[in-house]
Amino acid sequence: MARIEVKVPQLSESVTEATMLPWKKKAGDAVTQDEILVELETDKVVLEVPAPSAGTLAEVVKQAGEIVHADEVLAIIDTEAKASAAAPAPAPAPEKPAAQPAAQPAAQTTAQSTPAAASGQKADFDVIVIGSGPGGYIAAIRAAQLGRKVACVEEWINHAGKPKLGGTCLNVGCIPSKALLASSEQFEKAQLHFGDLGINMDNLSVDVDKMVGRKEAIVEKITGGVEFLFRKNKITWLKGHGKLAGKDGANFKIDVSGDGKTESHTAQHVIIATGSKARHLPDVPVDNKIVSDNEGALAFTSVPKKLAVIGAGVIGLELGSVWRRLGAEVTILEALPEFLGTTDTALQKEAAKLFKKQGLTIHLGVKIDDVKTTDSSVAISYKDKDGNAQTLDADRLIVSIGRVPNTDDLGLDSIGLSADERGFIPVDGHCATKVPNVYAIGDVVRGPMLAHKAEDEGVLVAEIIDGQKPHIDYNCIPWVIYTHPEIAWVGQTEQALKAAGRETKAGQFPMMANGRAMGIGETDGFIKIIADAKTDEILGVHIISANASDLIAEAVVAMEFKAASEDLGRICHPHPSLSEVMREAALAVDKRALNI
Repeated sequence: MARIEVKVPQLSESVTEATMLPWKKKAGDAVTQDEILVELETDKVVLEVPAPSAGTLAEVVKQAGEIVHADEVLAIIDTEAKASAAAPAPAPAPEKPAAQPAAQPAAQTTAQSTPAAASGQKADFDVIVIGSGPGGYIAAIRAAQLGRKVACVEEWINHAGKPKLGGTCLNVGCIPSKALLASSEQFEKAQLHFGDLGINMDNLSVDVDKMVGRKEAIVEKITGGVEFLFRKNKITWLKGHGKLAGKDGANFKIDVSGDGKTESHTAQHVIIATGSKARHLPDVPVDNKIVSDNEGALAFTSVPKKLAVIGAGVIGLELGSVWRRLGAEVTILEALPEFLGTTDTALQKEAAKLFKKQGLTIHLGVKIDDVKTTDSSVAISYKDKDGNAQTLDADRLIVSIGRVPNTDDLGLDSIGLSADERGFIPVDGHCATKVPNVYAIGDVVRGPMLAHKAEDEGVLVAEIIDGQKPHIDYNCIPWVIYTHPEIAWVGQTEQALKAAGRETKAGQFPMMANGRAMGIGETDGFIKIIADAKTDEILGVHIISANASDLIAEAVVAMEFKAASEDLGRICHPHPSLSEVMREAALAVDKRALNI
């Protein structure tokens, strides 16, 4: 007898138990795969438990009214025994009529209004999302909230060989990197700054394995949380590689390959959210041991004595900061002649000064000639900004020279789509491709490769499919670099506004003049606000400080609602708080800061 356990799924990070509701099946009944067997009630949601396999419900372990916890066995399914009664066919899910989105091309509107009639048969799903990163899983959830029958394709397999949702960001990007940044930052504070607070630290040491283990535990919770949200919103997870395979009438065919088999599914609407991957240097193999990209750099088992980083962008600075704080001698090689050239000049100067003070060595304007590796070291030959030949020897190398969209092997040509010369899928201002009912979001389309930008685009597309009229102001999408201090900005830089001939005025206020910053020992940095010289509308906000990633949100709200600097200056801010610096910078725009 082949026995499959039916277990309590992960509830959520804050929910530890649930109450059993009455079983929908009894022992001896036949069940089909994914058929709902029972519901669990928590203080937040009612969670459905599907059958993990077809077969016979051989044994019911837990009864209605019992309190159960995650991973407890609820029942046993025998996948080989004959049932006492045939399993009933699952009831068809109610279908919500597709609504007409506004401002769409005529061909697209027609296709959306009558897909079933055009194809002669109903699609398996209303929406299939390819990719479950922040853009993909949020798009799937929003579409499901709006009543659509949704599936999401994801092929990610973690280092333990388990399928996981969340894509690059949750598994080897945003979430794990921030966990290591936090750990290394706390170590450096304990090592260098706790003494200033009257806290003496003796025999301070780093356990890299435990630090990495904590990072992995956080990743497991977050990715498990996405699985919980999929179950809560009745989203089908199609495990494997998703590839467009042409059309069936007005419906789209998607082949999902994994575990040596391929299954085909159809959908009325497709959202491509396959994200991006690290760009590698030509002829420099990444083994994630000696030469690493972002994934390998998050899994070092020890602190390298000397670490080289190629690329002084967001990822290079963040990962370089992690290992520098833990004791590595870090040298960063950057091809561009300017440091953080896309940021405001004031941020560039302050960041360069602070990173140099911290011990990061950054060489600008370099040209990489050759990279040679051994089993335990790497040598990078390059020309410096003056054209002189140099060699950098290190124990490890992190290659961080940008990212490229994951648009290969997607079968785009099967429906008449193609990526551009850089690998991006062309879309309009509402993320619609030239093929009606096919959308692309996140790292595979124009604009910044930011998780929160992808999330907003996912919501936008789901609501367009529902017939709503959402809008994204891309000028109001914030950027953050999670170094210490953090760097965040939204809107335009002063140099860009001057180049465009815009008359502006600016105000800047230092963290060192803020009482809260003094109290927590975080006096580095400032907030700078740029406004229109005539209308006072806020055009850009630039922050380098502790908690800049949180502080920037106030600026985003202000700009989204076309606020003036005077508006921020007249809003009462809590005292003492870092947010007061935002108000003071706004007041400084009209040269009336109060505390300097």
